[in-house]
Amino acid sequence: MTAATLAVSAIPAVPPSSPAPATTTASPLLAMPIGRSIARLAVPTMAVMIAQAAVSIAETAIIGRLGTEALAGFALVFPVMMLMQMMAAGGIGGGIASAVARALGAGGRDRAAALVPHALAISASFAVLYTVVIFLAGPTIFRALGGHGAALAHAEAYAHVLFLGAIAPWIMFALSSILRGTGNAALPGAAMLAASLSQIPLSFVLVLGIGDWQGLGIVGAAFSSIATNSAAALFMLRKVWTGSLPFRPGLGTIGWRFDLFAAILKVGLVASLSAVMANMTTILVTSLVGGFGVAALAAYGVGARLEFLQVPLVFGIGSALTTLVGVAVGAGDFARARKVAWSGAAAAAIMTGAIGTFGALLPDVWLGLFSADPAVHAAGRIYLHHVAPFYVVFGLAMALNFAAQGAGRMMGPFLGGLLRMAVATIGGWLAVRGGYGLDGLFTLVGIGMLCFGLVIAGGMWLVPWKARAAGKR
Repeated sequence: MTAATLAVSAIPAVPPSSPAPATTTASPLLAMPIGRSIARLAVPTMAVMIAQAAVSIAETAIIGRLGTEALAGFALVFPVMMLMQMMAAGGIGGGIASAVARALGAGGRDRAAALVPHALAISASFAVLYTVVIFLAGPTIFRALGGHGAALAHAEAYAHVLFLGAIAPWIMFALSSILRGTGNAALPGAAMLAASLSQIPLSFVLVLGIGDWQGLGIVGAAFSSIATNSAAALFMLRKVWTGSLPFRPGLGTIGWRFDLFAAILKVGLVASLSAVMANMTTILVTSLVGGFGVAALAAYGVGARLEFLQVPLVFGIGSALTTLVGVAVGAGDFARARKVAWSGAAAAAIMTGAIGTFGALLPDVWLGLFSADPAVHAAGRIYLHHVAPFYVVFGLAMALNFAAQGAGRMMGPFLGGLLRMAVATIGGWLAVRGGYGLDGLFTLVGIGMLCFGLVIAGGMWLVPWKARAAGKR
């Protein structure tokens, strides 16, 4: 991380910009060197996200010990689970962090304090929505993805427990976003790191058992996730209400205000829609892959996990960009906001490019962590050879997406996600119908990823952020 930050801090140019206006804010985030400020906020979050990625890998390996059908069932739930996490942390969570950061950048501590209960109310509402949807439509969703038989039974059992406790991750990510919006990444990082490190052994015991106890099977992983997320949420909730913020939040003296809900949702809803499109892309591609059999479905679940592994990794850098860009935009310093965005995006591209190189050159090393089935390896190699080379562009685009949340400028990420979904799903469907098999399908998935990056980066370069009319920033 340090090397990447140093490498990008010397970027020679950014898009043309007007001089930054004078500002009266005293936020230290505006005076700190850009490379140092990104590292200061990114490292704690990146540490916990790496730990959560390890949890994801470990849980897949643990569930894989239950057999191919259980692994396929887990793959059916995985896109929906990732959608919820991406919306909670990077969608609505991004809207929360952006609103708090922009309020503090403009010197509005009272406004930042009033945003806290509104953020928690929004997150709790989405948690209830997810629970209801899964219980009403979960089986239909999993069947549409190609699930049947034992794989479908595993998917339903796991999903019912996991989403019954959806309130735990939603509140955890909301509190983390509030803290990150103030520039405090260390506290949520410590809480979530402890939760992640506890989840691996707890999942192992609950899934596979210990001694004479046979364990709970796949639902044990769901119980483990709920328990550790709840612990982290309760810890952060106590800290937020006992002085860990630069302002004092409250529930009884504020009242509900439309403008505060809007400040979060105008960024959070668009960011969530982008997350929906990203996961709909995965879901629709999963449906297409399901037509090639259980082994291909399991292979795509394992291969796509390397793709999704980058989301929490880039989130470390991206969460820093949301806060730093938000504070700069709140203070009216758009030149700094743009430079922060490009610096962080270059660091993310270096990191995801390295992951893509590994996946493309050594696919069996990754696939071997989860399965010894030759059919799974054969299909997984096709995916990684065709998609992993585009991870570098994917990382660049994801980081700029987080930066756009801080600026409240979400049109580029939305259009990029829409084009990616169209190329990967419609193009992939045409490739399958045309007889090009998994090679054709995964080629279009990679091209869609390239389009995603080009639209976001190209749009921001050609139309750089600048101040809007008063009251519309």
